[in-house]
Amino acid sequence: MRVVDEQGQQLGVMDLEEALAKASGQNLDLVQVTHKVNPPVCRITDYGKFLYWEKKKKKLSKPQSGGEIKSVRLRLGISGHDIETRANQAEKFLKKGHMVRVDMYLRGREKAMEAFAKDKMYKFLEDVAKSIPYKIEREVRKEPKGLSMLISKGVIKTGGVKTETQNNYGDQVQDKKIDNQAV
Repeated sequence: MRVVDEQGQQLGVMDLEEALAKASGQNLDLVQVTHKVNPPVCRITDYGKFLYWEKKKKKLSKPQSGGEIKSVRLRLGISGHDIETRANQAEKFLKKGHMVRVDMYLRGREKAMEAFAKDKMYKFLEDVAKSIPYKIEREVRKEPKGLSMLISKGVIKTGGVKTETQNNYGDQVQDKKIDNQAV
């Protein structure tokens, strides 16, 4: 087996008994690092320290999750105060590190008023932005039961919130002036 000492220096290929003797002479353990190569690689080290570093490597290699996905439901006829309440609820979820799925369910004739529904969702986002910065993970998209979007804690993206110079469909609009009055 190929043996590596505690500092990472290669000691070369040696027998098992010889490697065990070197390890016990230094009051350390002989740990097999990999068995996939021929000859297998072993390291002379403290076994407890070896397990600690392996556990730490494994923990760091795990993919970081964005937390749970919490859901906030909106309706087309939702009042302004109820939007604020839902925004406060979403704020709590975002502060805990969860992602928030904003659903707007549309029934029957409400499905024909998609632009109005998007306006309500943007109003909700404006209320959320007043209290906590957010990042749009998935833009508003149409689903069979209505509209849905996904937000997480982060930097405010102004591209997702409708501004005064955009119409209901997100198109840029220029103010026309006739006799010094905006039309």
